[in-house]
Amino acid sequence: MNCARTWTRRDFGRLALAAPALAAFSVSARAQSARRKPNSRIAGVQIGAISSSFVGLQASEIVPAMLKLGLSEIELQPNHAEALAGAPLFPPNANAGATGVQTLNADGLLTRCANLPMVVTPPLSSANSGRGGRGAQTPEQQDAQQRLQAWRAATTPATWKAVRKPFDDAGIDLRILWYSLGFQGTPTSDEEIDYAFRMAQGLGVKVMSGSSTIPIAQRIARVAEKYKILWGGHTQDNVRDPDQFVSPEAYERLLSLSPYFRICLDIGYFTAGGYDAVDFISKHHDRITDIHLKDKKRAASLGGDVTNNALNNYSWGQGDTPIREVLQLLKKNKYDIPVQIEYEYACRTTGDPVTEVGRCYAYTRECLQ
Repeated sequence: MNCARTWTRRDFGRLALAAPALAAFSVSARAQSARRKPNSRIAGVQIGAISSSFVGLQASEIVPAMLKLGLSEIELQPNHAEALAGAPLFPPNANAGATGVQTLNADGLLTRCANLPMVVTPPLSSANSGRGGRGAQTPEQQDAQQRLQAWRAATTPATWKAVRKPFDDAGIDLRILWYSLGFQGTPTSDEEIDYAFRMAQGLGVKVMSGSSTIPIAQRIARVAEKYKILWGGHTQDNVRDPDQFVSPEAYERLLSLSPYFRICLDIGYFTAGGYDAVDFISKHHDRITDIHLKDKKRAASLGGDVTNNALNNYSWGQGDTPIREVLQLLKKNKYDIPVQIEYEYACRTTGDPVTEVGRCYAYTRECLQ
């Protein structure tokens, strides 16, 4: 199969079912996983996954899922790190995922997504510098937030070392911590920025990545330099907002703020915004921490300049993102930039997250042949 052409769901499923990563996870397979470390460096390109791809799984289920799929690198999100560390987090919604039998409509969408708008008008992130309050909360929410803040203040390097251990034991490289700071007007205090870097330091990661804005990045710069940890700003697609990391020009602004700043390039968002990911990587490969893989269509082709992330995410091979071209560029030029599978097309599939991440992994393998 050629990963450069448009794929149907049947093609995608057939490749996935044929991939070794999706073999039945039998007792003998589990025993082999205990003896053999996974290796998802394919043709010299390190493939991993961001932990948000395993939406709906408990944090403790992520390592087994990674071993099942054969993935040897992870970009860990803070909610998963905190859950593994025993933080007093808000309990998950008991009804989450309890949707019964799901089917796709004629447009290839789940019923719950069918009436969502494709084109959106997001607010400007610069309207909030990230210093304000978090809005009205119930007394119960306030109490839960206070307990969480007290727990965070009491964490030590040993807290995060224990979180890293299961990944190390499984042979999964926890190279990057993902931690968004002040994105889309979410208030972020200087204390939270420092906490994020303390978490990264305790986890022993090489870099921290996340969504943010230019005004908040100016505060992040001081903390990155304090802890001497690289920080990669994650791509977004709101071309109307000059403070978001959308265009090559916005990234130039970001990189000028600190020698510790890098680029976490999401080629799906970059494509949706109308930019050329292959050209950008060729010019800036030495400043890129990692690349997020997802398949989006150019927003302009969908009737607007900013699109709904829930809808403008397609099964890989059905969008405009040059996934194959990017992977082949890394392979040809031996750029040591890890690529992270980011499964986000839940509105367009009835599959479970582990199955879909496996399909994405199979797709990357095919593209690297």
